[in-house]
Order: sequence, then C-alpha cells, then structure tokens
Amino acid sequence: MKYFSTRDKSKSHPFSLAEAAFAGLAPDGGLFMPERIPMVDMARVEAEAEKSYADMALYLASLLFDDVPMADLERVVRQAYDFPIELNQVGDKYSTLELFHGPTYAFKDFGARFMGRMTGLLNEGGPLTILTATSGDTGSAVAHGFYGVDGVRVVILYPEGKVSPLQEAQMTTLGGNIYPLRVKGNFDDCQRLVKSMFRNEELRSQVRVTSANSINLLRWIPQSFYYFYGYCAWKRMTGDDMPTVVVPSGNYGNLTAGMLARCMGLSIKGFVAASNANDVVPKFLLTEEYSPRASVQTVANAMDVGDPSNFERMMYLCGDDVAALKSFVKGFACSDDEILAAINEINEHYDYMSDPHSAVGYLASKAYGESGFYLSTAHAAKFSEVTQMATMQSAPIPDRLASMMQKPRNFTPMEAEDDVLADYLRKL
Repeated sequence: MKYFSTRDKSKSHPFSLAEAAFAGLAPDGGLFMPERIPMVDMARVEAEAEKSYADMALYLASLLFDDVPMADLERVVRQAYDFPIELNQVGDKYSTLELFHGPTYAFKDFGARFMGRMTGLLNEGGPLTILTATSGDTGSAVAHGFYGVDGVRVVILYPEGKVSPLQEAQMTTLGGNIYPLRVKGNFDDCQRLVKSMFRNEELRSQVRVTSANSINLLRWIPQSFYYFYGYCAWKRMTGDDMPTVVVPSGNYGNLTAGMLARCMGLSIKGFVAASNANDVVPKFLLTEEYSPRASVQTVANAMDVGDPSNFERMMYLCGDDVAALKSFVKGFACSDDEILAAINEINEHYDYMSDPHSAVGYLASKAYGESGFYLSTAHAAKFSEVTQMATMQSAPIPDRLASMMQKPRNFTPMEAEDDVLADYLRKL
C-alpha cells in the first residue's frame, strides 16, 4: 500500500507507510490517504468481532497496512487493544458505544496506542520527536500511548486554562520521554504552532518531527475500526441494519474515520456531526460555505476547534462533492446550557452520568430520532467540574485517575510564538 496527499489529485507522488507516518503532514500541506480503500468481507468482520475487538481490528489492519509483516501487526494490535469496548442502552430509546474504557478513559486511546506501537516498529532513523496539539484528551492518550517507546520523544502543546485538571494531570505526571508545553493561547494557537513546525524546512533538517494528531494516518486509520465493532454489537442487540451514527466532533478525525469505514463497505445509513458552539462544519452543511474562525471555549472543551484539520479528508472522501457529503452527513450544534441540561437529564431519567462531549451526542440523537447509536468519547469523571455544575454531583473517579491527581505536575510554560517553539525543539 502506498499513500498520497489529499492534494495530489493525479497521485504522482507516492509515499511508503513509514514516510507518510513520519512526515505527518504531506509536503504540499495535504493529509495522507491510502492509495486505495479496500473493501471488507462483512461476514469475516462479524465473525472476528464475536471473538474479540483485537481479532476484528487485526483483520481490518491487515487490509490497510498490508506491507507490515503479519506477526508484527498482530503484536501491535493485541498490545494496543487489551481493554473493553461496550455498547450500552441509555433508557429505552438510545444506545451509546462507550469508547472510554482504555487507560486514559477516552476514545483517543484507540488511535494513540496503535500509533505508539506502530511508530516504535517502523522507526529506524534515530531519535524521533512526536509533536502534537491537544484541546483535551488527545494529549493524555498520546502521552500514555507513546510513554516508554524507545527512540521517541513526545512534545504536547495544550492551551493554558482550557483543559480539565484531570486531563492536565494525565499529560504532566508521566515524565520520562513526555514533554508537556502549556501554551498561553487556545487550541487553535497550539494547532497553528504544530503546523508551522512542519512547514519549517530549516527546523526539519535539524530535528526529526512527526505528529500524533489525527492528521497522522497511523492515529486516524485505527479509529475506523470501532465503527465496525459498534455496528456488529448494535446488529446483535437490535437485529437491525444500517444505523445512523452520531459523532461528537471537534477536529473531525473521528467522523472522517467513520466515513472511511463506510467507504470500506460498512453498512451505515449516515452520520450526524454533533458539535458544540464551534459549529463550523454544521454551518457548512447548511450553507455550503466553509468559514473557519477562532474557537470559543465551552464546557465540552475537547471539541473547541474553529478550523478542523480533517475537513480536507472529509471532502476527499466524498470526492469534493458537497451534495454527496450532505446525502449522508447531517449537522447539529448546541450551546453550553443545552449540554449541561442534557447531562442532568441523562442522570435523572436514566441514572447514567455522561461527560459533556457524549451529552452532545445524546442531544443530536434526540434531535434527529434516527435508529442507531451515538459515540461516548470520554469517562464522565474526566469532567467532574462540569458534571457537578450540571447535576450537583461529581462522577465517581476511577482509582487510576485519582492516583494521577495526587502526583506532581511538570510542564513548560510557553508563549504561542513559532520561534519560541522551534528553539525549544532544537534544544530538546
């Protein structure tokens, strides 16, 4: 399998898996995509899913990473996916795919753990710096996914005062090969800084850098796997076919991974792109005009993205045909007050504590009323301040998370300036 930039329409500049993974962003500024999208055998998918998530993921990974020796790929997959994934009902009307049972209690464990192990396997060129921006859960998942990987250093940029205390603790208490930077700005500033480093040819001649954001295909592609597993679980639960999947959305790596799964032959009727007040994509689906803007801070902070990087992949996967995209993707947006009311409603009516991002998924499911499920992307305990605000109750904190809160935090404060970050990376 070769990989091409989304902007290389003629597919004239192929990259190997290692080249694409370590470049992160394509030289022309586009995002990497596989040269072809393989079609799955759904009977095989369902049979493997009956065994375990890892068995199903191994089959899917073998189609997309066909030049990786099977023994190596199996080791990567089984080490990455040693935690459960559950489809649960929320009352009689709603179903949710819980993606927060991994080590950092967020869906990003699925991509980050796979990427960490695959990067260690592919890296043969000396010290490698993973450079990633986070609005919340990406940083903690990447930190834990790459912690202790030989030859790899992880530099995480997160916005000061705009992540939860638990999220910050998960990023800043590991030490070792993890280097957190607390940036004076918002997530868009962090993301801009990362992109600027990849465009800095002088820096890249001195420091080997790649990204662990969902722009990197090693983190993005594995997110498509849980759509298959969710479909299989939902089909077993309901006996139905063709679900609508509601996806809480920020940088849109999650939704575009679902689109990839659909292109591979997964029977999904459509998606709802469920956003908070940062509603650039829902507005695009209404107006057909893409107007990125500065992000605004909300109670669902991991979705506070005003210029989603994966929009380019979204358009690529529908052939840049807006009408085609709108035929199977709908938009939804809500306010902080609505999110808080939804958390309280879910708790009161269904005795289920939801994090704010998953509550956005619940609201979109309720608004559209279509048969299917919504993705629950994080454990409610990671946002105890928000659940307390909404319900006057704090979600119980798992022991592993509670222990992190007691550890000292180590980070480097940084201005949101390109030269400052470039100098830091050179000295590192």
